[in-house]
Amino acid sequence: MVVVGPGVAPESDAGVFALLGYDPVHDSPGRGVLEALGVEIPLSPGDVALRLNFATLDGDGRILDSRVGRSLSTRQARELADSLTQTDLLRDEGIHAEVRATVGHRGVLWLHPTGGSALSPNVSNADPFYEKVGGMGQAVRPDEPRVLPVSPLDDSPEARRTAAAIDRFLASAPSVLAGHRVNARRAMSGQMVANGLLVRNAGAIPPNPPPSFDSRYGIGGAALTEMPVERGIARLLGLEDRYVGPMGSDRDAGYAERARMARELLGSHPFVYVHLKGPDEPGHDGDAAAKRDIVESIDRSFFGPFLEGLDLSRYRIGVTADHATPAILKGHSDDPVPFLLAGAGVPADPSPADRKFSEETAARGSLGHLRGREVLPLLLDPSMAPSR
Repeated sequence: MVVVGPGVAPESDAGVFALLGYDPVHDSPGRGVLEALGVEIPLSPGDVALRLNFATLDGDGRILDSRVGRSLSTRQARELADSLTQTDLLRDEGIHAEVRATVGHRGVLWLHPTGGSALSPNVSNADPFYEKVGGMGQAVRPDEPRVLPVSPLDDSPEARRTAAAIDRFLASAPSVLAGHRVNARRAMSGQMVANGLLVRNAGAIPPNPPPSFDSRYGIGGAALTEMPVERGIARLLGLEDRYVGPMGSDRDAGYAERARMARELLGSHPFVYVHLKGPDEPGHDGDAAAKRDIVESIDRSFFGPFLEGLDLSRYRIGVTADHATPAILKGHSDDPVPFLLAGAGVPADPSPADRKFSEETAARGSLGHLRGREVLPLLLDPSMAPSR
């Protein structure tokens, strides 16, 4: 299955929108808004929100690590975020800039105008690893990664004001971060320091939000999620929000608990969306062995207890990914991902004797080659499956 379209290496939010049957370019309000909704930031009309990463930069603005070695704790990120917010770097421009840390190196930059015109989300990314296309972000591979200047994407004064404000904020932030006690402690212990910021995919509260899941499909649903962005999607689309947060140190226990909660939700909702982030991070880190281990843990500790005693003559299950993250590339790619459909009303695949769920087996499967937007309609009505 090609999640969004040929040649598109989608971010997670774009992939999830497509899998739920929405158009990520036109239906999404932007990654920043979804992250903000996921951590309950009270956005107002005229505000702009951007996804933020704490990063490690050299003295010339080159990006040494866009995730601070993936070792920045959420507590450390919150201390850094609080200092940036308290410094109020855009006060003289009539804009209150708040940084809200979320999970690890991740956060949200929330810009709220206190004077002058409203702000506009129609600005480019400073993060060189992602390109903004409408409300969607897609991965790119820069030759020499460095923080990019932010440009207005239209000629409005609001977009010009917003782009200039973001550039000033990003230029001023390193002086706040450099002398912070969190970075001093990290440097003394030989860890990468969080001395820069990357922001991307600006968004604003949409005047015409996308139709709710219920109104689009005629059924209610629930979402079991680990990260703020997927939680934000669930809230935007009116799915009952069951947020469990990031995985703890005991991976198998965490997946078993998620299986229990998914079964609980399935007892009271006709549709349940479950998002397990696990294999993505080792893909970004280039650690194929760790990715394999996590996939095996999901198979053993999530699907094992989830399927135990489940009557597949009454339920249907779809299993897939919102994007590919090949360890050899250390990032998202436009590769197709496997899709499995099983349960009530789904005919058995007559072709392979090999019953493994893998790219190779899926490429020979009876469903053929699909697009992400076809997944939800097919899950709700398997008679729509293409014949081969």
